[in-house]
Amino acid sequence: MAATDDACDVASSDLEAGVHQFTVTNTGSKVTEFYVYADGDRVMGEVENIAPGVARELRVELPAGEYETACKPGMIGDGIRTALTVTGEAASLDEDETLAQAGTDYQRYVQSQTGALVEQTTAFTDAVKAGDIEGAKALYPVARTYWERIEPVAESFGDLDPIIDGREGDQAEGEDFTGFHRIEQALWETGDVSDMGPYADDLLANVQEVATQANDVTLDPLQLSNGAKALLDEIATGKITGEEERYSHTDLWDFAANLEGSEAAVQALRPYLQEADPDLVATIDERFAATTAELEQYRAGDGWQSYDQLSTEQLRGLSDSITALTESVSQVASVVAGK
Repeated sequence: MAATDDACDVASSDLEAGVHQFTVTNTGSKVTEFYVYADGDRVMGEVENIAPGVARELRVELPAGEYETACKPGMIGDGIRTALTVTGEAASLDEDETLAQAGTDYQRYVQSQTGALVEQTTAFTDAVKAGDIEGAKALYPVARTYWERIEPVAESFGDLDPIIDGREGDQAEGEDFTGFHRIEQALWETGDVSDMGPYADDLLANVQEVATQANDVTLDPLQLSNGAKALLDEIATGKITGEEERYSHTDLWDFAANLEGSEAAVQALRPYLQEADPDLVATIDERFAATTAELEQYRAGDGWQSYDQLSTEQLRGLSDSITALTESVSQVASVVAGK
């Protein structure tokens, strides 16, 4: 399919039930995203940060039903949408008991992380409302660790993700800048959080809603595969520039959390992958270890060095290891799909 700054042309708007691969080629001038939505904007699959001139692949399992595809030039707004109808019947991937168990195991991981997310976000927002600048600064990257580990699930809840995690400039015209990064800006740019109370309350309420919804969501095998890769893509195509934590420079906390979340998703799929492609599993293990070792150089106490202290050469080392790991993890979806 072709994505431009003002069009999102899908090859077919009628598909048979089953696994489908979308190859999204961005021929526009803006970075774009591609989504497949079910009713209520429930995300069935997504690809973010598709730069101009780049093609990215997405495998999605679609049972019969009505869907929408969407391209988001500039990565904001509701996107350019096209109706997609899926008919017929196909065996579901999670009819395989090992793959079904992967979803159950990963859900338990998510529940443990969302519980900690609510707890740490409560402590963070309490510090913000109390005007405790240093306390809030210390708690900020800790709370975000639990968010960054579970983003594949959080992103499936539509507007909750950008409301909680949107950066300044990500908002469509007329939308307010809210969430973690709105408070981050106040903490590190002005040191004044006197007007952050309402933002803190909204952040906590939205995080609690994510935790509630996460209890009822089990990712299907391809969503889990895509999520493992998406967490690494977040580092390789966005966070490596330092744009995510542009005020606090706590980016390495996010790197570590994304890496841990990706590994948790792969581990949930491991019994199936070990049978289907043991060589790929061995390569992924080696590359997770190499990337973890590369990152561990920048430990500082219980946390991480400030991102703006890293040299260009150090950043290149991180980028190279993450790129190699991403290349291996990107193969998981095709193994799970049996293609």
